[in-house]
Amino acid sequence: MKRKKLDLKKKDWLLIVIIVCVTGLAFLMHEFIGGKGAGSVTIKVNGKIEGVYPLSEDKEIKINGGTNILVIKNQQADIVEADCPDKLCVNQKPISKNKESLICLPNKVVVEVDSSENSEFDAVTN
Repeated sequence: MKRKKLDLKKKDWLLIVIIVCVTGLAFLMHEFIGGKGAGSVTIKVNGKIEGVYPLSEDKEIKINGGTNILVIKNQQADIVEADCPDKLCVNQKPISKNKESLICLPNKVVVEVDSSENSEFDAVTN
């Protein structure tokens, strides 16, 4: 059985090089531009989804008719204002990693991050 020799011409090699370069460039763009910052914030009030917002866009969101105000800035979400008596949700640190959440029990508000970047901790207690 004779094997055929693969006969590639200059145009074939040029096409292969272009495909490899485009693939490499797309991978690098994803890693440096979209990889870490890609994520979204899901807002739930009383167990129902009220909205999903990208972490990449700075925004101020009034939740539950203005009982809570969420600010998305620098790819982090933070509740900056709430009308609940204890204000525990306001005192929590901003969130940006996968499955981190901000919770306001009196107003039944839960804000959770969905991202490819995981938190370095499984749980944090005081």
